[in-house]
Amino acid sequence: MSDIESRVKAALEATGLGYELIACDPELADTAAFCAHYGYPMEQSANTIVVASRKPEGRHAACVVLATHRLDVNKRVRRLLGVQKLSFAPPQVTAEVTGMLIGGVTPLALPVELPLWVDAAVMANEWVILGGGSRSLKVKADPRVLTLLPGAEVIDGLALSPAAS
Repeated sequence: MSDIESRVKAALEATGLGYELIACDPELADTAAFCAHYGYPMEQSANTIVVASRKPEGRHAACVVLATHRLDVNKRVRRLLGVQKLSFAPPQVTAEVTGMLIGGVTPLALPVELPLWVDAAVMANEWVILGGGSRSLKVKADPRVLTLLPGAEVIDGLALSPAAS
């Protein structure tokens, strides 16, 4: 188990809630491929997306949204971060900010200074699939684990549902 995977497991243990670690082929780590191959529903899979400000530069946040929803970067997230221009962080910036690669980014081992916002729709599930910190690991957990992470905030309307898109 890598250092980041060990930190993910420690964060899960600290919540006291049940979870399951799921090994996965790194080539199938992207959400759609993982769900299709391993038989998990997209509606219960959550992506951790890092955003980066462009004006002013250098501000970041991590957002957890259901795989079936679309992060409201240009309105809701931009206002929350208090910046004029915002975009999805490129893979290299995501790796620099989180220490994780796209397809493995998890809210469970983020730097404590990074804002962590969770879309309220994620919380409606009995369980969700999250990244495990590497492209070789996923986590199946009660979404309440997210509310127990340092600095995490549940935000209504952080993402748009497919019907609203």
